[in-house]
Amino acid sequence: MATTPDRIDGTLEVWARELPELDLVVEGIVERVGRLKRIIERTTEETLAAHDLSFGEWSLIGSLRYGGPPYRDKPGRLANWLGLSSGAMTNRLDRMEERGLIRRLPDPDDRRGVLVELTAEGRAAWEAAVAAQAEKEAVVSAALDASDQKVLNDMLRSLLLAFEERHGQPPKHPR
Repeated sequence: MATTPDRIDGTLEVWARELPELDLVVEGIVERVGRLKRIIERTTEETLAAHDLSFGEWSLIGSLRYGGPPYRDKPGRLANWLGLSSGAMTNRLDRMEERGLIRRLPDPDDRRGVLVELTAEGRAAWEAAVAAQAEKEAVVSAALDASDQKVLNDMLRSLLLAFEERHGQPPKHPR
């Protein structure tokens, strides 16, 4: 386990002086989780930029992948899952179709509707970005052995469930 002080320790020293009633262990956990979140978001953005994908495109492709083969879904369901208006979804789909990442197909169950389908190019771009980001995230296995990884994963699950119980959950994927 790390015993070297990190940036958060310096912050906690200030809070100990300024807010002596503050639970510094809890604050340390929250601050470290927040800092890790920001670092992961930054590295993800860097990875996506290197693979010529926006976070929105990556999320949409991931949503199609989540549904499994044949990697198709209705635009309305995708928009709902991604929290987009129909206009924003149309714009995103237009850009992605122009780039060859997705294609629109007629919906066989609704002659006025369309389905969004992931192309081989979109799948390859997403998989390359995921692989590159996984390399960056390999720092987890470099910093923690398998036992510590399992313990941390279990502890984070417990925290997540407690926060969701108290503060609500995001919507589940529509599939």
